Amino acid sequence: MRKLWLILLPLLLSLAACQRETGPDPLKLTGKMFVFNYRLAYATYMVTLDRTGPVPEGSVVRAEFENPAGGAALTLERRLFANLTRVALESPDISCVKKGVPYTVAIRVVGPDGTVLQSLETQVTSNVDQSVLPAKALVVGPGYDKNPEVFKNGKAPAHFETASCPAG
Repeated sequence: MRKLWLILLPLLLSLAACQRETGPDPLKLTGKMFVFNYRLAYATYMVTLDRTGPVPEGSVVRAEFENPAGGAALTLERRLFANLTRVALESPDISCVKKGVPYTVAIRVVGPDGTVLQSLETQVTSNVDQSVLPAKALVVGPGYDKNPEVFKNGKAPAHFETASCPAG
């Protein structure tokens, strides 16, 4: 009987080491870029993922976006729904994006019990600097009215002030 345990113990330990029995990773990275909204004068990360496998009900996707301005990473959490085939993750507004610099995005799929089902990391690189954005939003309000701080007396300025990175 003792010899049987010595044979079965490694087998049982190897089975216990399996993380998931559902097969391949549940999400696949399909897109990544920076979005520069010229009218509203902000930039964000945009990452898209396609669902490739099942996840338990109540699972979430957590993303950490490197902060181009420095400091703590920007975080986002999205709940996964059974009928959702694509997941779009848009970061909070960011500043200080520099052309050609790779910024890290870390993504985790977490089950309802807190178990990490998948982890992936990618980098997003912009082909333009944040200086392509105006310093202030060009429009305000739900009707996209001209911003009176930019359009003095309803007229466009001779030169639009562009966004800059605060010294820090």
